[in-house]
Amino acid sequence: MLNQDISIIPNEIIINNKIYLFRGVKVMMDVDLAELFGVETKRLKKQVRRNINRFPEHFMFELTKEENEVQRSHFATLE
Repeated sequence: MLNQDISIIPNEIIINNKIYLFRGVKVMMDVDLAELFGVETKRLKKQVRRNINRFPEHFMFELTKEENEVQRSHFATLE
């Protein structure tokens, strides 16, 4: 019998300000995903690029320069 209370990644980690809304879509930043999986961001991105055919087309997108600036200013405001 499976124990329903066991989760691989604790919900607190995901819920704790790691999900953002961009272009009407809930997303996680690459740095947060890398932290979740316990790897460096560059390793995560490299593995995704190497296995791109395993991911749906809408799996990821890059922020525009403007979106990136908004995101950075939002972090500066929080700190």
